[in-house]
Amino acid sequence: MGHSHNHHTHGKDLKGRNLLISILLNILITAAQVVGGIISGSLALLSDALHNFSDVLSLLISYGATLLSKKEASTNRTFGYKRAEIIAAFINSATLIVVAIILSIEAVKRFSNPQEIGSNLVIGLSFLGILANGFSVLLLKNDADRNMNMKSAYLHLLTDMMASVAVLIGGLLMKFFLWYWVDPVLTLVIAIYLIYMGYDLLKSSTRVLMLFTPDTIEIQQIVATINKMESVKNVHHVHIWQLNEEELHLEAHIDFERDINLSEFDIILEEIEEVVHTQFGINHVNIQPEFGKCDSKRVIVQD
Repeated sequence: MGHSHNHHTHGKDLKGRNLLISILLNILITAAQVVGGIISGSLALLSDALHNFSDVLSLLISYGATLLSKKEASTNRTFGYKRAEIIAAFINSATLIVVAIILSIEAVKRFSNPQEIGSNLVIGLSFLGILANGFSVLLLKNDADRNMNMKSAYLHLLTDMMASVAVLIGGLLMKFFLWYWVDPVLTLVIAIYLIYMGYDLLKSSTRVLMLFTPDTIEIQQIVATINKMESVKNVHHVHIWQLNEEELHLEAHIDFERDINLSEFDIILEEIEEVVHTQFGINHVNIQPEFGKCDSKRVIVQD
């Protein structure tokens, strides 16, 4: 059985530092908004504080996952902690949706009992939230494009910034027009946006954790490509899964036309590795060679 690895790393020390800065900023924002929300009576501000508090927890999870992902593999953890960041992304996206449901319930209650809001405090603290979260978003933007864990943290901070913008607008409307009903409306808008942002990431991280074939991969196309190679009779028992952001695995059995020797197999294996990496982005290949073996030759077998 042959296999190959092709791994890359992407500035994990830098992204860990950026996460730590974002955590400290969010702790500051959360504390200020909780106090300000209680004093002003603003549900939207308290909702934003609750969202920020969930972000602190989420960022801590992301930071811990980043540290764990650096740990080397061992005999009882042969993959190391490479899935730690995927688990963090799953937890963070799920908390976004849970927080959104809580906010929605509170907003509906407030509709029937609107309250006067201390708008000046709401305006000041929401502006602070925009500045702090905006800075955090810029810190994490580059890593979010290539890492699911960082994307989950980035989305939390981006929704925080958007929520603070909405709260600022609401504070201005309440100050100049006394539209206190804007407070629960903004809370509902924030909640809907949280669900929208969290659902896609929750689905993506779930697919990885369940070992589903990535959406971008067509197994039949890979099988057809390998079948065209010299001496290959049949490709079956194919499994393709994503270990983490950087590793895409292919496992398959290949039935050969003749009883080839090991050196010939090594040449064919190198060709397979090159083709699947170049055309499909697969960087870990595990092939079991067979000749005349009596078993199912179906493309995919449920084990």
